Amino acid sequence: MHETNAFDLQAIRLFDEVARSGSFTAAAELLGYTQSAVSRRIAALERAGGGPLFERLARGVRLTPAGTALHRHAVAVLDRLARAGEELAAIHSGRGGTLRVGAFATANVDLMPSTLKRFLAAHPGVELRMTEALTSRLMERLHAGALDVAVISDYPAGLPAEDARLVRLCQDRLLVALPAGHPLAAEPDVDLRDLAEESWIEAAPRGQPTPLVAACAAAGFTPRGGLRVAEWSGKFGFVAAGFGVTLVPELAARAVPPNLVLKPLREATPVRTVYAALPEVPLPSALQLVEMLGQWEMCTTVSPT
Repeated sequence: MHETNAFDLQAIRLFDEVARSGSFTAAAELLGYTQSAVSRRIAALERAGGGPLFERLARGVRLTPAGTALHRHAVAVLDRLARAGEELAAIHSGRGGTLRVGAFATANVDLMPSTLKRFLAAHPGVELRMTEALTSRLMERLHAGALDVAVISDYPAGLPAEDARLVRLCQDRLLVALPAGHPLAAEPDVDLRDLAEESWIEAAPRGQPTPLVAACAAAGFTPRGGLRVAEWSGKFGFVAAGFGVTLVPELAARAVPPNLVLKPLREATPVRTVYAALPEVPLPSALQLVEMLGQWEMCTTVSPT
């Protein structure tokens, strides 16, 4: 083939219209060309294709076998471009496309499931992809372009230093989880100093300050280290078995088993802040999700006395 630049989109649309109408004149009138301009563009296509694409009849034209083959490809190209335009319009309006969401583990207990259920009911054309990871890893993925929105927190080691567009979602209290038979389990709240002799089950980064360490320091003691357990479900099991106590984000309260009780601390309650992180140019669907996340209401599930 020669003159491959003859197969531009404008020429393909013109060729399709001539094939459908069977007339250079009709295609010219419909697309706003002169009849001679249509003839020149079709002749250029025929040179590029190596032979005639239309039989010239007394009245109108009809496709040759080569023209029929090219028209099949032209229809496919134009259809794909039309669908691409529709998909882009849906993405830019927030009605479609893929939304890649990341969140830390305890946000996936209630905040993310309940909000995403509402979001997908309002945006059924959006395809959702979900990732769970620590805040640091979520921010890495966001900056690498692998996430469209990340739900992160400043616990236990603060927010990463990377620049990001942050939207504050909520304050999340850290409650103390006790075995149901603990002497303080019947109290409405707990003085942290009454837990000075307890072992604390956690897995915060070594050598970094945490809300627990800061709160205990303010109460006048250093928390006793216990078993290092990272997963919340594992912490619950060890607390229930009497190996110690642990702090539980209120976000995760719905997942606490019935053989544990949750109590707020009387003074200097540790609190973490939950944010949505977005890229510099966020997708409309990501902005709409963040708006819904901001409307979510914390369900307080502190164990009754």
